[in-house]
Parts: sequence; structure tokens; C-alpha cells
Amino acid sequence: MKVFSAKIFDINKKPNFITVLWFLVPFIALMIEAQKENIFINNYLIYKNVFWHTLHQEHLYSLYPNEYFDKNHYGPLFSILIAPFAILPNYIGLILWGMVNVSILFYAVGKLPISFWGKNIILLLSLIETLTSTQNLQFNPMLCSWIILSYVAIKNNQLSLAALLIVAGTFIKLYGVVGLPFIFFTKDYKKLIGYLILWAIILFCLPMFISSPEFVYQSYIDWFHVLVEKNTENLNSYLNGNMQDISVMGFFKRTTGYYHLANFYFIIPAGILMLLPLYRFSKWGNTNFQLTYLAQLLIGVVIFSTSAESPTYVISVVGFGIWYVLHAPKPPITMYLLLILLLILTIFSPTDLFPNVLQNIVVKFALKVLPCFLAWLYITKNLLFNQFDNNLNTHAKA
Repeated sequence: MKVFSAKIFDINKKPNFITVLWFLVPFIALMIEAQKENIFINNYLIYKNVFWHTLHQEHLYSLYPNEYFDKNHYGPLFSILIAPFAILPNYIGLILWGMVNVSILFYAVGKLPISFWGKNIILLLSLIETLTSTQNLQFNPMLCSWIILSYVAIKNNQLSLAALLIVAGTFIKLYGVVGLPFIFFTKDYKKLIGYLILWAIILFCLPMFISSPEFVYQSYIDWFHVLVEKNTENLNSYLNGNMQDISVMGFFKRTTGYYHLANFYFIIPAGILMLLPLYRFSKWGNTNFQLTYLAQLLIGVVIFSTSAESPTYVISVVGFGIWYVLHAPKPPITMYLLLILLLILTIFSPTDLFPNVLQNIVVKFALKVLPCFLAWLYITKNLLFNQFDNNLNTHAKA
């Protein structure tokens, strides 16, 4: 990791090509988007008004057609996170918001205990998905970073920081809860549980300092109801063929026609398969096992969510990248094929590089999820049966 810092952040050295791409491409895209009045700017208006509505104690999940369209779907804690950006003019605020997301994900990948080469591959592989999420001014790159950094913090015995990231991610967007299984990767699990409880209390109360206890308490109840409502909307997304519910459930229902099949037939087995590898107690301290498990969680949290949409897939693609570089530079042929499928269906299919006819087919049947699902199955098999030596591509080289 020191090598990574030296090569990337040393001001006396020129940044490598991938680093330049990573920051320059999203910055140019944000500069262009900031001059438009479109749906992407609308996302930022929703975000910044979470702060102002909390400050004025106005319902966080109502429609405000004079301010933006659609609704807020983030927890009340988001009001604190977005506050420094919300008080700025929109043009400046949204550019800074996007670049902070990009920068934190860059930092998180840099902290992974893998080779410098491997980190660059992850960044390059996830660049387009990061750009998509950034153009939509989404929170997903930051959330992905928090999940990764919660693992890194636990590995470095920074338990308070790990607990903060897990709780914050959960209180803003429920995906953050997938960091909880990392508790098995530390011997000080009791201390970590204590920190989780402490941070849960602190972060639950934090928005009260700019509003009131009654408002925040009611907002969490309202948040639950709006998420249930949003889930129902996602389940019916097949009616208009939009880019919602790009999940395993959405893929199965759209390809088979069994639209009313209950999601628990997918989610319960997936949850079991996510927890089952943890029975391998002897592997908890193995870095390759830990990183493979991190990859499984990053992919799984998206592909088994009805809220998954195209900008959410930055989380899954980063997870795929982590898994892939563990086996590089000579991965099995199956992984090569999955990489090609990922590039075609997941990464390039929403872009202008993909023909409209084929793009419509991908959207109609939620095919964007397919490579990630196949990779998730492959990873799960590895977690359950592989030996996991420490000779894979996990340590930075001098």
C-alpha cells in the first residue's frame, strides 16, 4: 500500500495514465452536465434539498414539483453528508459532489491489499461505470468506497472507523449493511459490536442538530414506507421496460414471463449463499478468502436488489474487478469469458457504442445483470470449495 501511495500520490512523480483518465474523464463530464437542465441535475437537486428540507423540518419523502421531480429515497443522515455541497451554488456543488465520489473510490481501491498493477486494472475496468454513476450524480461510488474501506479498516484493526462506515452506509442507503459480515475477520468482534452500537446512536441523532428529535424519528419511519413503495414500483418496472430492477429477479421475470413470482425465492437462497462461506472458520484470516468474499458481497448487494439500476453497477463492477485481479495475469478461461461478457452486456451496453437494437434487447430483459450473476455464482463456488493459498496477486510489489 505504501508503494501505491508513492506511485500515485507522490507530487514529485508524474501520475500514470489510468490515474489521469480516472479524474479527467468524470471532471469533463461533470462540467458538461453542470451546464444542462436534465434528469441528472435533477438528482443533485433532490440530494441538496434533503439538507434544506431537514433544516426546515419539511417532509423528506414528499413530491416537490416546484423544486424537482421524483422523490428522495435516502435516509435522514444523508442531510449531514450533503450539507457542505448543498450550501454552494448548484454549478459548483454538483461538480464537487461528483469529484468527491470519484476521489473516494480511487482512494478506497488504493487501500486494498493487492498489487499496484491489480489496482490499476480495477480502476480501468470500472471507469465507465464510475462515469455513468458520476454523470447521474449518484452516491453509489462513495457507498462502494465505504464498503471497501470498512473491510480495510477491520483488517488494519481500525474498528471504530469500520463501524462508522458500516453504520453510515446503512443509515443512508441500506446497501451498507453488507459490511456487517466483516465482523468475522477480526478477533476483537466484541469491541466492533460496541462501536457499531455507539455509532448507530450517534448517527441516528446527528440530523437532530439541524432539525429536531421528533422530525428525525418520524423521517426514519417515513423512509421505511417510501422504500416499500419504491420496491413496488420497481417490481412493476417491466411494464414500461425501463432501467429499474436490473436484478437477478428482474432478469428471470422478464425472460420467463413469471412477473408475479415472489422475490424471496431468490433473496433467501442468495442470503444463505452469502453467509455460508463464513462456516470456513480456518479461512477467516486468509487475505485471498477475505478479498473474494468482499467481491461476492459487492456484486451480490446490487444484483439481488430490486432498486438496482444502471448507475448502481459501479459497485458490482468494482467487485468483479477485485475478484478478477486475484487470479491475473493468467486467470482460468472461464474468467476470460466472463470478463468479455461483462464488457459487452454490463459495461458497454448502456453506452452509445452499443447499437440501439441490441441495447433495447438488453434493457427489455435486464441482461446487464447476467455477467455479474454468473460471476457471483462462480465466486460463491470458489468461496465454498477453494483452498485459498496466499500466492495470488494480493501484495503490492516494490
